[in-house]
Amino acid sequence: MMRRITLGRTGIEACQLGFGGIPIQKVDEKQAVETVLHAVEKGIDFIDTSRLYTTSESRIGKALQQTDKKVILASKSFQKTSDGIRKDIDISLKELQKEFIDLYQCHFVMNEMDYEGIISSKGALDGMLKAKEEGLIGHIGITSHSLDLLERVIEEGKFDTIMACYSFLEPAAIERVIPKAIQKNIGVIAMKSLSGGVIQNPTLALKYVLAQPDIMIIPGVEHKDLVDENWQIFQESHALSTDEKEEIRAIQKQFDKTFCRRCDYCLPCSEGILVQVMLGMKPMVLKEGFHTLKSPLILDVIDKARNCTDCGECMEKCPYDLPIPDLIKESLAWVEKHL
Repeated sequence: MMRRITLGRTGIEACQLGFGGIPIQKVDEKQAVETVLHAVEKGIDFIDTSRLYTTSESRIGKALQQTDKKVILASKSFQKTSDGIRKDIDISLKELQKEFIDLYQCHFVMNEMDYEGIISSKGALDGMLKAKEEGLIGHIGITSHSLDLLERVIEEGKFDTIMACYSFLEPAAIERVIPKAIQKNIGVIAMKSLSGGVIQNPTLALKYVLAQPDIMIIPGVEHKDLVDENWQIFQESHALSTDEKEEIRAIQKQFDKTFCRRCDYCLPCSEGILVQVMLGMKPMVLKEGFHTLKSPLILDVIDKARNCTDCGECMEKCPYDLPIPDLIKESLAWVEKHL
């Protein structure tokens, strides 16, 4: 069984199991290239990466030079201005060794302020539309951890695709955004199928998200054995057994008061702490590599987390009753050991 989907109005048709380009940053280039090639040879033909993923684009580019198989390429930029994202598109093309990228996305759009900037006259959307007119990219997308924001994005319909968090630890997207996007013929890419590495059972995690037939999933892998493992899960039935459902409920209960759902309802923080980033620091670093801790963006998050006053305002706003200050301190303690 190899289910293929069409990514909304883009008309892009691809294998539902895609390839996430985050983890190949943390291995050597030879292994990264071999992993990408192995995935493509298996039949995976949708690859997602980003300008933020350091060496990921260049390694994917080198791998694709070694195969004639057709692959749909998606990349992303954190830039919010027209000129900024236009420059990043040129860099992505160079790194990927391509003259055309099928899908280019505004990466990690956090809130309404970010979004307003992106859709303004000199915002990133303008730069992407110009690149599309020039024949450099095929379609435009947006990624966000905020379901509130994605609901607005879907309603306004300016983007061809959305990327949202979706797993059995973060299931809200299936109620709030996925059906609405599909109804409006907007393509859906589901990220964080394993909740950034928190879920340790890939079979449970992938079966859960693959049970939704109209979405693309992009689990990240860094070696060939993981490609084979994911591919085997993909080939088999996605129906969850009674025992598997019970195991999912047990994991949900285990993480109920410690796992951040990235809703950002706790913000703004009086000290400017990006709570979801700080609470997800350990799984992010283990997935992407310890070099992530040297990123100026991450260092800024860490510096601000050191200023937590334990005021408790975030706890009052958190709909999941998480002990956020304690979780920040726990994450910060782990980070300090590895800086």
